[in-house]
Amino acid sequence: MQVKILSYYRLHKIPILLLLASLLFYYTFAYHLVRTDFPKLITLTAALFFLCYKLIQFEKWNLKLLFTAGVLFRLVFLFVEPMLSQDFHRFIWDGELVLQGLNPYLQTPDTIVELGKISIDNAAHLYASMGEISAKNFSNYPPLNQFIFALAAFFSGKSMLGGILTMRIIIILADIGILYFGRKLLAKLNLSSHLLFWYFLNPLVIIELTGNLHFEGVMLFFFIWSMYLLAQKKYLLAAPILALSIATKLVPLIFLPLFIRHLGLKKTIPFYTIIGVTVLALLIPFYSSEFINNYTTTIGLWFSNFEFNASIYNIIKKVAEINGSKDWETIKAFGKISPYITIIMVLLFSFIKNNKTITSLFTSMLWVLTIYYFISTTVHPWYIIFLILLSVFTKFRFAIIWSAAVFLSYWAYANPDFKEHLGILVIEYIAIFGVIIYEILKLKRQNLLYSKKETSKLG
Repeated sequence: MQVKILSYYRLHKIPILLLLASLLFYYTFAYHLVRTDFPKLITLTAALFFLCYKLIQFEKWNLKLLFTAGVLFRLVFLFVEPMLSQDFHRFIWDGELVLQGLNPYLQTPDTIVELGKISIDNAAHLYASMGEISAKNFSNYPPLNQFIFALAAFFSGKSMLGGILTMRIIIILADIGILYFGRKLLAKLNLSSHLLFWYFLNPLVIIELTGNLHFEGVMLFFFIWSMYLLAQKKYLLAAPILALSIATKLVPLIFLPLFIRHLGLKKTIPFYTIIGVTVLALLIPFYSSEFINNYTTTIGLWFSNFEFNASIYNIIKKVAEINGSKDWETIKAFGKISPYITIIMVLLFSFIKNNKTITSLFTSMLWVLTIYYFISTTVHPWYIIFLILLSVFTKFRFAIIWSAAVFLSYWAYANPDFKEHLGILVIEYIAIFGVIIYEILKLKRQNLLYSKKETSKLG
């Protein structure tokens, strides 16, 4: 046994050292980083991305080692509170309400505290720590998320760590599920299995999902499972699974029109029907006359009130400022037109692009979501994770660069008033747009060379 271990170490010495170095950096990130320390944050993430790249480069055919590395990196965060996000306090708060049979969509935390009629474990700490914006708004987390929050609250008892641990285990299992179905889908598409480790080992994925307890990973587990079933022509089974993805995070809703050309109208109708019925079934426990108004109002705030790490919107805002417009006037006006831009863009990709194959469908999804983020007023770092997974199944890799560059947006947390630095955002988006333009031109050249070769063969 000892001989085997020594032999394995000699064969994989450098990757093992890279793995150990990554563990050290993740440990430092989890236990010795304050989010206001931007120089330390950006240095750690730069080092982790470099080590991720080298690990995949050295061991892309050693999937067991890469899998082990990904799991170990996640386990580092198991018993620590999130270091970059306070959202988990609201998750546990909502979960406590659901456990008591109360609807988290009907009263804001501010109202609940003001009335003082509800007993919630650690209520004072949760309320004080969730942040002013969260406390004054209704919950915007879809129904399946609420059930997970309730599960976390159930296992937390009077200790928040119990709730954190429950959510973290669910998120880690979801990532492993993404790896399982993602590899199957890659094999179905005759693509290399190691590509999925650009997701599984990506520092943004590990830090923002396992570390900061964002549920994009759970959404993506159901999403990739449904896409695998779709690739197997099992669209009726894929529909309820996709509905679970939507019921975790609403993002996949934007892709629904893309399935019309992929499935054809005859199959699309039952596909949509099953999705609708499944989502409605999950909503029934929370439905009331006030629910729709409260929920749509809260979602609408993301278009007309909040702004963070925006690209095109920041340019428009700067031009508006020069012309004497106030910030609140600009975001209100932009918030009114951006949904229509999104709808037009989705319809163009739905009816002009050929989405017949799974690969072309993923490519359309990638561009739809990318353009949506470019016109959004709020692009939190964890939003990019969906793009990372989509890119694995396409010829584009700009999302991986974006996943590294997006950490620049955390400059805002180094300031007491969370003020963004436009110069830093310019660096982030110049890098992203530069890579996108390079990849588009590269793909055009490749297609041109391919068509010339085919023409010469025919000649």
